[in-house]
Amino acid sequence: MIGRVLLSLLFLVAGSLHFIAPQRYLAIMPPYLPAHLAMVYLSGAAEILGGLGLFLPTTRHAAAWGLAALLIAVLPANIYMAMIYLPLPGVMGQSWAQWLRIPLQIPLIYWAWLYTRSR
Repeated sequence: MIGRVLLSLLFLVAGSLHFIAPQRYLAIMPPYLPAHLAMVYLSGAAEILGGLGLFLPTTRHAAAWGLAALLIAVLPANIYMAMIYLPLPGVMGQSWAQWLRIPLQIPLIYWAWLYTRSR
């Protein structure tokens, strides 16, 4: 249960940041994707809804699948960010940290997948 709560909180915070500081997410949007601002808000809303959904037994299964799919869907933005190297403040401004985000998607996807199973 602690792992599920932590994952929920991670997505609630991350999703909220899409609305608080959308410019950070706009900067990592690959140019071939349309409607950048709408996609930033949509992905933020999906993260918030998924995080909330993990709390409820009736929506946990669907929320976990949705979060796993979302993590796969945002992978191109993480790859784009590493390839173009975005000068960001703090650790995320380091090239190695931007490349590290890509393989870190795998344990996050697995973590979400753990809650797709009925218990």
